[in-house]
Amino acid sequence: MTWDKKVSVLLLVLLLVLLLVLLVVLQLVLLLVLLLVLLVVLQLVLLLVLLLVLLVVLQLVLLLVPLLVLLVVLQLVLLLVLLVVLQLVLLLVLLLVLLVVLQLVHLSKLHYPEGNGSRKYRTRREAGQMSPAEINRILKANEYTHTLPRSPASHGALGFHSNLLSSNNPSEDRRSSATCLLGGGGVLFGVFDGHAGPACAQVVSQRLFYYIAVATLPLMTLSELEAAADEERAVAPLLEWHKHHNDHNCPYGGQIAVNSLRTYWQERLDLEEAGEEEDNGRVSSALVNAFSRLDNDLSLEAQVHLYMSSPRRVSLPGEALSLSSPLRVALSGCTACVAHVSNGVVHVANLGDSRAVLGVQESDGRWTALSLTNDHNAHNPEELQRILGEHPASEQHTVVRHDRLLGLLMPFRAFGDVRFKWSAEMLRRVYEERPDVLSAVSEAVRTPPPHYHTPPYLSAQPDVTRHHIRPSDKFLVLATDGLWEMMHRQTVVQLVGEQLTGLRYQTPIILGSDMTLGGLQRLLLERKGRALSALEDQNAATHLLRHALGNDGYGGVESKRLAKMLSLPTDLARRYRDDITITVIHLNEPDM
Repeated sequence: MTWDKKVSVLLLVLLLVLLLVLLVVLQLVLLLVLLLVLLVVLQLVLLLVLLLVLLVVLQLVLLLVPLLVLLVVLQLVLLLVLLVVLQLVLLLVLLLVLLVVLQLVHLSKLHYPEGNGSRKYRTRREAGQMSPAEINRILKANEYTHTLPRSPASHGALGFHSNLLSSNNPSEDRRSSATCLLGGGGVLFGVFDGHAGPACAQVVSQRLFYYIAVATLPLMTLSELEAAADEERAVAPLLEWHKHHNDHNCPYGGQIAVNSLRTYWQERLDLEEAGEEEDNGRVSSALVNAFSRLDNDLSLEAQVHLYMSSPRRVSLPGEALSLSSPLRVALSGCTACVAHVSNGVVHVANLGDSRAVLGVQESDGRWTALSLTNDHNAHNPEELQRILGEHPASEQHTVVRHDRLLGLLMPFRAFGDVRFKWSAEMLRRVYEERPDVLSAVSEAVRTPPPHYHTPPYLSAQPDVTRHHIRPSDKFLVLATDGLWEMMHRQTVVQLVGEQLTGLRYQTPIILGSDMTLGGLQRLLLERKGRALSALEDQNAATHLLRHALGNDGYGGVESKRLAKMLSLPTDLARRYRDDITITVIHLNEPDM
C-alpha cells in the first residue's frame, strides 16, 4: 500500500471518529436540553399548583370574612330587637296596669250575674252618657201588651205583657202567642230559647202552635178541614196570632210545612176514635204528641233535604244560608215552654230549661211563687237519672260530662239538635258531604259529638203540668233561662205582684223594737226604689227586665248600673247575660 493511500485511510478513520464524537456530543446536548425543559415544566407546574392553592386560600379567607361580619351584624341586630321588645313589654305592662286602674274606677259598681265570673270590661260608653229616654228606648223596643176580650173566649186569661232583650246578635230567643179559633178554643203562649243559631227557635215558634191546634181539635173539625183541602176550598184559619211588629216573621217552610201539618191531621183521623176526646188528659197528651210530632217532622224534612240536595245535584243558590233550610233548622236546636189556657185550666208543656212560675196572692196579701216546670238538665237529679238509665253502663261516664250531654249540650231535652238524635251513619253523611250547610251553622256544631255510641241521646218529649186556675192565681210568668239566671222566682213574682197592685209604698211603716237605724235606712231605700221603678213601666215584662239588669240590692233599680249593662258591647254582653224573653199572662185581677 502506498503512503498516500495510508494517509487517505487514516483521514477517513479520523473523520469517522470525529463524526461519532459529534453525534455523541449532539445527543448529550439534546439530553441536557430535554432535562432543562423538563425542569422548567416542573417548575411551572409547581408554580401553578402554588397559585391555585393560594387562590383557594384567598377565596376561603374572602368567604369567612363576610360570614364573620354577618355574624357580628346579626348579633348587633338581635341585641337591638331584644332591647326594643323589652321596651314594648314594659310599655304594655304599664298600659295594662293603667287599664285595670281605669276599669276599677269606672266599673266598680257594675252588677254581674252569679256564675258568670268577675271579669270587668270597658263599656261602649260611660253610663252618664245614656239618658233615661235612651234606656227606655232600648228596654221597650220589643215591648208588647195585649188585652183579651172579657168573655168565655178568653178562657181565663185576661191578657198578657211580653218583652224580649237580646244579648246574642242576632237574638236566639223567640216568643209566640195566639188564640185557637176552632174547636174548644184556648189561648197559647210560648217562649223559645235557641242554641247553635236562631233557625230552630224561629221555625218552632211559628209551627208548634199549629200542631197543638191540630192535636186538640175534635175529629169532626179535622174532617171538615180535610174535606175543604181535598175540594181545594178555603181552609178555615186555625190561629189568630198576637205579634209585636219586631217579631221575626220569615218563611217557615212554605208548602213543606203545610204538607207535614196536613199529614199529621190525616193520621189523627185514621188512628183516633171520637170517644177518646172527652178524656180529662186529652190536652196533656195532645201537647206531648204535638211536640214530639213536630220534632219528628223537622227531622224527616231535613233527611229528605239531605238526600234530595246531595252533591250529585246542584243546590239552589243560598239554600244552605236560609234560616228555614231544613238541615240548618235540624242542626240547630231550641228549648220551649208553652202554656195552653182553656176553660179555666192551664196546661204547661216544658222542654229544656225555660220556666213557668205562677204568681199566687195569699189571703193576707203576700205573694208566693209556684213552679209549674222542672228544668231538664244535670241540676235535676231525676232528669240526670233518666238520661243515664237510657244508655248502657259502659257509657255512664261519657253520656253526661261537665253537666252537659256528651260534654256539649246543657239542656237534656230540645227540638232539633239532630246530631244528638240521628244514627252515626246519617251524621257521617252530613259531616262528610254537606260542608255548605256546616259552614252556615254555628261553629259549635261543625264537628260530630264524641262518644256517640247509642243514639238518640236527646228527647223532644215535654213534661206537662195541669193546673186549675184559682182566684188566688193572679198571673203566670213564662221566661227563658236568661231571666232565671239573674233572678229568683220569688223575686220575680214579688216584683210583678207589687207592680200590679200599685205598690202601697205610702203605707205607714210599723217599726219593731229591734229595728236599727241601718235597717230603717235599708227599708226606706227599698220602698223608694220599688216605688220609682213601679211608676216607670206599665208592662210587667219590661218591669222585670229593668230590675234584672239594674238591681241595686234593695229591691229598686240603679240607673247607672242599668245603663252600664245595656251599653255593654255585643261581643261582651253574652259573657254576662243571655237573651231574655218574658211573657206575663194575667189570669185574675189582683186583690187591692
